Amino acid sequence: MLELPQLEYFQCVARTEHMTRAAELLSVSQSALSRSIARMEAELGVPLFERQGRTIRLNRYGELFLKRVNRILKEYETGKLEIQNMVEEDAGEVNLGFLHTMGSRLIPDLISTYRVHVPNIRFQLHQNHNTSLLQQLIQGSLDLCLLSSFENMPIPLQWVELWSEELFVAARNDHPLSGRESIELKEIATEPMITFKPGYGLRSITDRLCMEAGFIPDVPFEGEEVPTVAGLVAAGLGVSLIPDVPGLDSSLVKLRVSMPECRRIIGVAWVNERYMAPAARRFLEYIIKNFQNGQEPASAVRQSTAAKLPYPGE
Repeated sequence: MLELPQLEYFQCVARTEHMTRAAELLSVSQSALSRSIARMEAELGVPLFERQGRTIRLNRYGELFLKRVNRILKEYETGKLEIQNMVEEDAGEVNLGFLHTMGSRLIPDLISTYRVHVPNIRFQLHQNHNTSLLQQLIQGSLDLCLLSSFENMPIPLQWVELWSEELFVAARNDHPLSGRESIELKEIATEPMITFKPGYGLRSITDRLCMEAGFIPDVPFEGEEVPTVAGLVAAGLGVSLIPDVPGLDSSLVKLRVSMPECRRIIGVAWVNERYMAPAARRFLEYIIKNFQNGQEPASAVRQSTAAKLPYPGE
């Protein structure tokens, strides 16, 4: 198996066409360089150079092989540069996962505010539901993710609770309950419940809260995103339990639930003891510092505009 130094030696000899000069440039002995080239030729099964006294020239095999070696070494250098750029604290890359409901306002506000302080940071954004985000996190395609609380946390994951978010019953504005300031969840026990597919955090929360209220919801439709669920509610096909997401259909009303308390916990998760690049580590610490005080997300983001950013280790 050819090794990287052998390819570098070959490239230098091919460029200089002189073994002694190449050895000086590489800071190796001429005998060591000659042995390296000889081992390479033996492994490839063909000579790569024509020897003419003290000078050597590439033969047709060597010219063909040099094109590939140049590409390999170029890709290697490019890869090193890309990795260095990724791990730079102020100009690296963060692979961030988050729930669909955060995509319209929270994540754009969070990133734009953060980039005021760290303008060269780059983000790879991944929207999905709880189960898929956890799988991506464990597999290593995400550095960290914002998601709702979950039971039976997998052992390699670290979780920090950030804030709680109120959930409302969404109904059409001509619904019999629409004029109420608040309702009890059991009052919609006979209503069709439009909710999310299994695996979504909001589905698990809805099922649990309905059980606490003493009923099993009748679910005629399951969606993947809040706007879809809200659209089905606006069409008069049922009610739903959703967070206060901006930009929903104006024909909807959001009813506060007095009993049981309807909230979901949002936190940040990452894989414990796995290497995390400085850029991702710094962003994680920024999130925890600004949200763990229990404030609603909008307030925390606004306050963070003038905040000093935490550095790893602070």
